[in-house]
Amino acid sequence: MDVLPSLPAFVLAVLLISASPGPAMALIFRRAALRGLRAAVPTVLGLEVGLYVWAIVAGAGFATLVAASEVAYLVLRIVGAAVLLGLGVRALRTAWRERTAGGAIEAPSAEPLGRRRWCGSFAEGIVVQLANPKAAVFMLAFYPQFIPAVGPVFATTALLGLLQITLETGLYLALAAGVARAGAWFRRPRIRARVEAVSGTVLVALGLRVAATTR
Repeated sequence: MDVLPSLPAFVLAVLLISASPGPAMALIFRRAALRGLRAAVPTVLGLEVGLYVWAIVAGAGFATLVAASEVAYLVLRIVGAAVLLGLGVRALRTAWRERTAGGAIEAPSAEPLGRRRWCGSFAEGIVVQLANPKAAVFMLAFYPQFIPAVGPVFATTALLGLLQITLETGLYLALAAGVARAGAWFRRPRIRARVEAVSGTVLVALGLRVAATTR
């Protein structure tokens, strides 16, 4: 199979997968709703860097080891669940403080992030993506369908990964921009508490699903 003829199918599959609900979508929505588009940018970039690392890992063959090794998969699953549960619990605690304070807590600023917070959001996105065991299995199952049987597997995987993160970055930034437009409404005390509660519940649920899923 040549790469070029399969590109339309690859692009369509990437767009459909990227648009499905998951940890990335929950993080981006929460960040854009409460802090604006500029605050969501490092989260999006971090998620995509993490995804590209998985693509490179898959191209090098290490994803096969993760998928095949029960111990490696279990460790990664526990770490992934812990990361998502930690983020979810933090959001739920913030929602609780918002409700008990009755709107007295100052709304998050939509101003540009400082360097420290920017790096923190960027690192958070990377960690969430790298701690996702399904990403390794997904790369192992998805990419070989679009890679020629004869040819440079690593280089082709790296190029397809670059195409995927480019598409996803555009999609997620468009989502963040759309959500950020209603930022003033999302940052109202009651709405802000609900956003934190919903996003926290979603992240906790995703963490529990990762913990409970075997493959």
